[in-house]
Amino acid sequence: MSIPDDQIKDITPKPMTSMEAVYLPAIFGGFGTTLRHFFTSFGQGRTSYTMQYPEERREDLPVEKGGIEPSNFRGVHRLNKDAAGRVKCVACMMCPTICPANCIHIEAAESPWDDREKYPAKFEIDELRCIFCGMCEEACPVDAIELTPLYDVVGKSRQEMIYDKTKLLSIYDLTIDQKPL
Repeated sequence: MSIPDDQIKDITPKPMTSMEAVYLPAIFGGFGTTLRHFFTSFGQGRTSYTMQYPEERREDLPVEKGGIEPSNFRGVHRLNKDAAGRVKCVACMMCPTICPANCIHIEAAESPWDDREKYPAKFEIDELRCIFCGMCEEACPVDAIELTPLYDVVGKSRQEMIYDKTKLLSIYDLTIDQKPL
């Protein structure tokens, strides 16, 4: 099937003028937009807010000034403990299976306790690979893994950013008293 000639439109761009070729009108137009936004923001009473980070934390600020929205924030992981102080994980392998970033690695071992078959002998999360999607938290049948409100995760090397079972349990001890997000 062919298209009739009267329905074909020529869309060849017109040649640029000498002023358009040096891009001066576009540059001045950009400056004009910047100045317009600069002066209208003062006229409407908007003020910028700079957070003094180590002294001020994001969770202390109201949401409209850059604070954390509790319903959709996900920070660093933690492994939860049960009432007896043991790791709550039963090494079911649901979290490494569902993880899209493939950053969770578990080695299961036979449990020394009577209430479960397995426990994680080794549990590691590569926080640099993690995309903090929360799918591991949703997949866990015993609520053993959670994302906390901690967001200031630092490390001097890649190895420091691979959180093992001990570090994940210590984050539990740090964040157990904080209100859940």
